[in-house]
Amino acid sequence: MSELYGSDAYSPREVARRVETVGVAKARLALLPLTMLGLLAGAFIGLGAMFFTLVRSDPSLGFALGSVLGGLVFSMGLLLVVVAGAELFTGNNLLAMAWADGKISSADVLRNWVLVCLANLIGAAGLAALVFASGHTELNGGAIGQQVVKIALAKQNLPWEQAFFRGVLCNVLVCMAVWMAMAGRSVTDKAVAIVMPITAFVAAGFEHSIANMYFMPLAMLIQHFGPTVPGATAVTWLGMAHNLLPVIAGNLVGGSVLVGLTYHVIYGGAAAAASSITPAAPTDPTQEK
Repeated sequence: MSELYGSDAYSPREVARRVETVGVAKARLALLPLTMLGLLAGAFIGLGAMFFTLVRSDPSLGFALGSVLGGLVFSMGLLLVVVAGAELFTGNNLLAMAWADGKISSADVLRNWVLVCLANLIGAAGLAALVFASGHTELNGGAIGQQVVKIALAKQNLPWEQAFFRGVLCNVLVCMAVWMAMAGRSVTDKAVAIVMPITAFVAAGFEHSIANMYFMPLAMLIQHFGPTVPGATAVTWLGMAHNLLPVIAGNLVGGSVLVGLTYHVIYGGAAAAASSITPAAPTDPTQEK
């Protein structure tokens, strides 16, 4: 298949098989490594969000340039997850492929998603506490902290239907980034595959549940322990839940249904078996009677 695609990259059909194989391994991972890798993934995405905020705190860049550059640096988060190794809830929505092929059970999928999502939350919120303690949010005359609060308030006030559909679109792009990274054979291949989809979802303002688990706790820390901003609306745990519930639901639909199950229909089960049958060699007409 590599000749067909003109490179040494895995073909889409080979990627589908790899995604299913990796999905089985993820679903059966022991509790301790699963939790620790989940903590790392939350922190890695938080680092990408921290980098993004640094760029967006400079108003001289303008909306479009600031959004694109912010998305570009945010992609570091998923690159850390994919290359360094970690368990990210949004990327793990691709477990739906292995589930649809009957290789893992519904209980296996739910166990992975729930544990990884909770570990991501702790990792992202823990990084937020470290970032706040470091004084990072006071840089640029406090502009970074102000930008964090601005981002968190916008997320808290987002209507649930917009939060849901932005979550759907976000995880379509995130899971496509993971899918394309699985086609690569080198770190460079994976980096190239990841950058554009992640830049696109961030620049477009779509909603990533794990990134929000960094922004909103950090905003609450800034508002409770940082400089007081008169008249500012408070970021609250209730507001965080108001954002996260529809965003998580949207991420699940975008990643597991629109990407995972779509590719399962194309390459999985009976379709894969039928399309993988090797055609019979043509008969030599000179030997026919």
